[in-house]
Amino acid sequence: MQMNNINLTDSLRREHVAQRPTLVNYKLQAQKEMPARFIFECAQKLEMKPLTSATAAILYHRFFRELDNAEYDPYMIACSCLYLAGKIKDDKVRKRDVINVAHNTINRGAAPLEPCDEYWSMWDTIVQAELFIARVLKFDMTIVHPHKYMLHYMKSLQDLFGAKEWHSMPIAKAAAAFLQDFHHSNKILDYKPAHTAVCCLALAFQVYGIQVPLMDETDETTHWYNVFCPELTREAYWEIMENIMDMYNVETIVGKN
Repeated sequence: MQMNNINLTDSLRREHVAQRPTLVNYKLQAQKEMPARFIFECAQKLEMKPLTSATAAILYHRFFRELDNAEYDPYMIACSCLYLAGKIKDDKVRKRDVINVAHNTINRGAAPLEPCDEYWSMWDTIVQAELFIARVLKFDMTIVHPHKYMLHYMKSLQDLFGAKEWHSMPIAKAAAAFLQDFHHSNKILDYKPAHTAVCCLALAFQVYGIQVPLMDETDETTHWYNVFCPELTREAYWEIMENIMDMYNVETIVGKN
């Protein structure tokens, strides 16, 4: 989806290419955010679209909001969410590829699985878990993503800044990265998609110290983000941004391990 040279999907793809994330040994990591990270790593290897990986992450978080993650293998549920998300977003991948990418991501350096007991066990688990996930979610696969709101907000901000100045700033790329990274946390389910989108943009402005034109930041009675989300309170605004930033504390812990 493209609008006046703003392409959120391409921004996310470029962000993925530019990043060189720490290779995680998922067998040794106990943080609850690791299976979501696993989803995005596998999705990148499978060349799935950013909205597909975001869909998989939302399905995963919604599933474990309903059930205790101690009773189910989170990584197999993550695999099934990836496969299911591919169907939902018409970005289908072969089950065989999901199995081999997942196996190699968990077992770094392992050769592709040949048809064997382990391979067929993973195949059966993905098939069964796909239906189980759908039933747990009451077959409600409707997901309203923040991405579409962010795209429209970017278009309005581009008009406000001017196209030349907007394209010279890293705001779009940074906000897209913040949004994708926030999908690692189940807290993304706690907020309206529109609020999440505008807070990712606000965080990008904060990080780069850029002020929105025609807005007086010293005036506590008017805030630029309320033009897009009139009901977003100052408290919720800061809460969402703090939760987004908390994701990078997890990354720091992972990097040290």
